[in-house]
Parts: sequence; C-alpha cells; structure tokens
Amino acid sequence: MSMFSIFNVTGSAISAQAQRLNVVASNMANAEAVAGPNGQGYKARMVTFQTMPMGGEGNAGVRIDSVRESDAPFRKTFEPNHPSADAEGYVTHSNVNPVEEMVNMISASRSYQNNVEVMNTAKTLMQKTLQMGQ
Repeated sequence: MSMFSIFNVTGSAISAQAQRLNVVASNMANAEAVAGPNGQGYKARMVTFQTMPMGGEGNAGVRIDSVRESDAPFRKTFEPNHPSADAEGYVTHSNVNPVEEMVNMISASRSYQNNVEVMNTAKTLMQKTLQMGQ
C-alpha cells in the first residue's frame, strides 16, 4: 500500500463516519417526536456500510451502502389529554432508542477520530521522509 492510498482509504472512512454522525443526529433530534396527523411517527434510520475498491493494489475503502428505516415498533404512551392522542388515548412516539443512538454516536465519533489520527500519522511520516532527503 502506498502512502498516498492511505489518504484515500482514511478519507473515505472519514466521509462515511461523518454521514453516519448526521444520521445519528437526526435520530436524536426526533427521539421524542410524536406522530403527525397521518398517524405515522418518525422512524429511526440506520446506516449500512460497504467496502469499495480503491486503486489497483487491493486497497479498499468504505462507503455508505444504504440508509434504511428501522423496523422497530413505535412507542405508545397513554396520554388521553394529549392533542395527538388516538381514539383510545394513546400517543404514538418515534421508534428511536436514545441509548442505542448515544452508543452509535460515540462509536462513529471514535471511528472518525481514529481515521483522522491515521491520516495525521501518515502525513507526519511523509514529512519526516522528506526531511531525511535534505
């Protein structure tokens, strides 16, 4: 693997983790959302990654394969006085699990940071190699 391909691989990972963080932020922002007038609540979104070839040396990066909605059931609470309550007095909330989303956010953030560190280390190594030639 050449030094330059390290930047391509880590760059693809940083981009994918940034998109994952955006999806997690959207989920967290809608964690307490209630269903709209159509009765449909916010569905949590999940990111799926896919390996993608980079260069001809067997290098592989990562990209977002899909962002799909969760199949988890909506959360219902009994609040008969709530304006969005159905005929039985239940309010439909999003299916976002805030604890899972926080874990997902920490994981994505650490992956992002690790890839930035790899990129910085590769940059430092290249600079030291250039200095040796002087």
